[in-house]
Amino acid sequence: MSEWSEDDSSLYREIADVAVPRRDEMMRTVVTAVPFAVNESFRIVELGSGDGRLAAALLEQFPQSAITALDGSESMRAQSTARLAPFRERARVRAFEIASLDWWDVMFGADLVVSSLCLHHLNDAKKQYLYKAAADRLSPRGALLIADLVAPMHASARRAAADEWDASASARANALGRPELYERFIASEWNHFRFPDEMDRPSALFHHLVWLKHAGFAAVECYWAFAGHAVFGGLK
Repeated sequence: MSEWSEDDSSLYREIADVAVPRRDEMMRTVVTAVPFAVNESFRIVELGSGDGRLAAALLEQFPQSAITALDGSESMRAQSTARLAPFRERARVRAFEIASLDWWDVMFGADLVVSSLCLHHLNDAKKQYLYKAAADRLSPRGALLIADLVAPMHASARRAAADEWDASASARANALGRPELYERFIASEWNHFRFPDEMDRPSALFHHLVWLKHAGFAAVECYWAFAGHAVFGGLK
């Protein structure tokens, strides 16, 4: 697999509740990590907004905020648009290609850039370029928060992450009373640590933190990690 397709979007929507380890917990962590008060006014740019769940959670938690939600999938943008409709002018949804440069200026003056399960599609060099671009364009109080797949640095850690991921998917499917979702997760070989896919290029968490620091963020943090997934970021 070389690039994300609408078939991938459809599969993701089908199994995401089990395929993303502790999905709700990960999303709550991103929202909690936002370095602004609930009543502050600020502008958000989201990279890879998917079906709009994280965008909606941010807009609900921060009623004075506004968001530009970017995604490369037409069907995902349609879902985002529908989910964010109640927020009216506070939400905009638009197309982008994560590997291109033509959308970077959307970040100019933004106070928060967030990304969930998107940046691991970039190679190491492009991640570093993006971090520097975000640091240069964010407002002086800005932050970049990322929830993503990260690469374990040792074979034993990779095995542990793979086992945790499978166990999490199974437990979640059972909790939902939908064991067929776990079967679909296994059949689709979604666990990257068991079935590497050239479309996925996760980097080590340590490297992300170093790159963010070198990009110009004054503080870098890891807020949460489980099963080869992490929430981390840089703050000015």
